[in-house]
Amino acid sequence: MHLTLSPFLVGLAGAMATKRQATGEHAMGFIGCSMAENVAQGYVASGGKHMWGPYGTGGLVVQSWTNTNSASWGMFDKQVAKYGKPSEVWVQICIFQNPGATYDEVKQLIANARQHAAPGAKIWITGQPIYPDNPSSCFLAGAQGPQLTVDLAKKAGYDAALNVTYPGDFKLMRGEVQDGCHANTAGQGSLGKQALAFWG
Repeated sequence: MHLTLSPFLVGLAGAMATKRQATGEHAMGFIGCSMAENVAQGYVASGGKHMWGPYGTGGLVVQSWTNTNSASWGMFDKQVAKYGKPSEVWVQICIFQNPGATYDEVKQLIANARQHAAPGAKIWITGQPIYPDNPSSCFLAGAQGPQLTVDLAKKAGYDAALNVTYPGDFKLMRGEVQDGCHANTAGQGSLGKQALAFWG
């Protein structure tokens, strides 16, 4: 039996393949803190290849990324030297309870991400994970902290002037958390699958 594809389907398949090849492996960078590391760990363990793996961003909350010449961006640029300027960047808003974060700081992170990425890079923005069955779980961010980061991310996503995309919330349930904030192994796996659903 001989199967013939219509020219339209062949063209569509080619366009899809070209689009995927244009982004490629390790074409998506990220900034954030240990929570972003947890996502990256789970993402790589789940077979994700589009986004960078973890690169030591523990403790790097919003204020670590507001200065485009900071040591944090220096770490990012080492990844750029390894993989090339990313065509996409995920900006995770991650905070300590004090000082939290402001919308102006979030806008600065976005501007800095554009500066360190490829021209025209797509910017994704999320908060740190939320804890649906234990909302005040994360002592580092404070009882309302995780939701604050989500609210800031949504605000940025709805701000047409920023041209960023909010894909949704990362979620961790009680059995997926090791210390009230960070993902355990099961939680990393869950976050990794959520990232795959967002970005492939």
